Amino acid sequence: MLNKLRLRRKEQTVMGYRLEEPRLTLMVVLWALVYVGLPLMVVGSLIDLGVQAVTGQCVGFWCWF
Repeated sequence: MLNKLRLRRKEQTVMGYRLEEPRLTLMVVLWALVYVGLPLMVVGSLIDLGVQAVTGQCVGFWCWF
């Protein structure tokens, strides 16, 4: 499957016009951050909060500030 993504496709044309190649956009990056980064940050924060509640030591990122 990775080979399919890696290999260049033959240039596609519609009625003589060349179609642009698909590419990553800024919106893809933003949605990836929302769907992947935000939940990971929330889960990590909850784990850090739980460790702090049990041990009394602040181990989270916010402890540096």
